Amino acid sequence: MFERLTAQIDKLVWGNSLSRYGLPGRILTSVLRNFYAVMRDIVSGQLTLRSMSLVYTTLLSVVPLLAFSFSVLKGLGVHRDLQARLYLVLEPLGEKGVEITDQVMNLVNNVNGGVLGGIGLAFFIYTAISMVQKIEESFNYVWYVTKPRSFARRLTEYMLVLMTGPVIIAVAMGAIASLQNDGAVEWLTGTTFFGPVFSVTSQMTPYLLVIGVFTFLYWFMPNTEVRITSALVGGLTSGVLWATVGMIFAAFVSNSARTQAVYASFAIAITALIWLYLNWLILLIGAQLAFYFQNPAYLRIGRREPRLSNSMRERLALNVMLIVGSAFRDSSRSVDLQAISEDLRIPSITIAPIIAALEENGLLTSNENEELLPGRETARIRLTDIIEVVRVQGETGSHQPPCWTNEIETMGERIDAAVNDLLADRSLSDLLDDVDNR
Repeated sequence: MFERLTAQIDKLVWGNSLSRYGLPGRILTSVLRNFYAVMRDIVSGQLTLRSMSLVYTTLLSVVPLLAFSFSVLKGLGVHRDLQARLYLVLEPLGEKGVEITDQVMNLVNNVNGGVLGGIGLAFFIYTAISMVQKIEESFNYVWYVTKPRSFARRLTEYMLVLMTGPVIIAVAMGAIASLQNDGAVEWLTGTTFFGPVFSVTSQMTPYLLVIGVFTFLYWFMPNTEVRITSALVGGLTSGVLWATVGMIFAAFVSNSARTQAVYASFAIAITALIWLYLNWLILLIGAQLAFYFQNPAYLRIGRREPRLSNSMRERLALNVMLIVGSAFRDSSRSVDLQAISEDLRIPSITIAPIIAALEENGLLTSNENEELLPGRETARIRLTDIIEVVRVQGETGSHQPPCWTNEIETMGERIDAAVNDLLADRSLSDLLDDVDNR
């Protein structure tokens, strides 16, 4: 029965039965497919596990992050806005949110560089940066990115976000507050027509800011190119989901007298942990939707491990080296994993293991901008070296050599000899010359 039900759902979601009803049917089909794909990813467990991991990292990093933001805002004289923003984030916790905010702000106010000393201050900076790094790793997982930012990029970009993020939020909130106090706006607010419009807009402002923050994270954090439209789709979805879950969770907290009676003083900690988990899960769900919007080909296959034949792996390895070598000869060009993926029209998750094997064997290398380069002079890279990376190397073997029959052993040696005779002593440079002279 379960298999029949699954088959019917698959037929409904991936078939064309709904698309026949025009634009509404196509929209409904798209919504169902994205919903199905995200639920499949949640059930698989990876999104939930990464959300739990981010909760643990948050517990270590929340005070350093707030202390860092507090020091930046304090230098601009707008540090009180930080407490108001924290109240907003923890609003679904009700009175517990106010209590948690007050306790966290007391800890932040007690943070002093002179008291902490060099080791304590270094630990605070490390935990703050590790928090952002953990978010990047989760987003890279969602976007099938196997190579994170380099250490230099991480340090500069993370510090830039940590320093400018609180300032931008404070400036935005200050601009909104000053606009609301403007005489013309106050007059329009008092009118019959514009009054309700401004009232609704002011109530939506916090949620618009949340959507803006989510959109920025989806666009900035993955170590790949994310289109702004895809990030906006993820930001809108996660923002609406965050507001909806917040209302439901607030109702749950207000009616959780039995939970408080059971857990006593631990109730506030448990409630905060659940709320943190839901926030991180919503953030990753939005990232997954942004990925599927930009890469709809993954909707049905999800995170299935790609399986390639030996023939395909050999062709991929040769083609990757050819593309990298061609770009190396042209000083105006550069290539990375994403560019090769788009050039070959093959998902990056399929190419990444082959590039990693080529790098491990010294045939490829990358610079600080994560651009791929030949590992050594192209004339010294034999084509047989490239083929061996995917044909011979990487075997785990067994405790004892296999007991081949003589006929099979002889046939295998002839196949290897035929490949070596075909490639002879040709190098990557010879292959590039053939392409250039074609």
